[in-house]
Amino acid sequence: MGFWHTMVEVFPRFMPVLLEGAVIAVEVAAGALVVALAGGLVLALATLAPLRPVRFAARAYIEIIRGTPALTQLFIIYFGLADIGLGLPPLAAAIVGLGGNGAAYLAEVYRAGIAAIHRGQREAALSLGLVPTDVMRYVILPQATRIMVPPFCNFAIQLLLATSLVSAVAAPEIMFRARNLVMETYLSPHVYLLAAMLYLAVSIPMSHLTARLEQRLKRSR
Repeated sequence: MGFWHTMVEVFPRFMPVLLEGAVIAVEVAAGALVVALAGGLVLALATLAPLRPVRFAARAYIEIIRGTPALTQLFIIYFGLADIGLGLPPLAAAIVGLGGNGAAYLAEVYRAGIAAIHRGQREAALSLGLVPTDVMRYVILPQATRIMVPPFCNFAIQLLLATSLVSAVAAPEIMFRARNLVMETYLSPHVYLLAAMLYLAVSIPMSHLTARLEQRLKRSR
């Protein structure tokens, strides 16, 4: 009972601080999602390029990023680049780090979505006089997007949760502020429970919306 009594007392003081961190977490997740979507598309198209060096470079990036922890990549971007005079602010480093990491994973989603479209679609479009870039832009990608939307939504949820990593590079999101509160008050169970509740309050509705969207897309197909 003493735990919950203390929780009631500290809730009005702690929650506004954590909510400020939640705003930063959403901003980082949104920026990283844009970077991941754009970068993933570029990587996916590069893996399908006719030039072997381009394919090799894209596959090498994907394998390296997928084979190393995201936290290590954040450290390299934030601390490593600073050592050679290319330092980034914490939020920019967080967006670039998580976005670059996500691009390697979304590249496979793009590739699978493109591969799911029957090759007859491409052949028919080429026979009508479309150039390959227009075939990809107007024929393949619009159809593949319907397949890729649910994985993209699931990735967005995981990306929001992954923003907890960026506290390691001083980005003032939820876990960064939670750690500061713990250092000030030594109420670690209360603070981290509130942080967990905040993550759940965002991720659970997003999960339900993703499930409904996936069902709607299945019915429309």
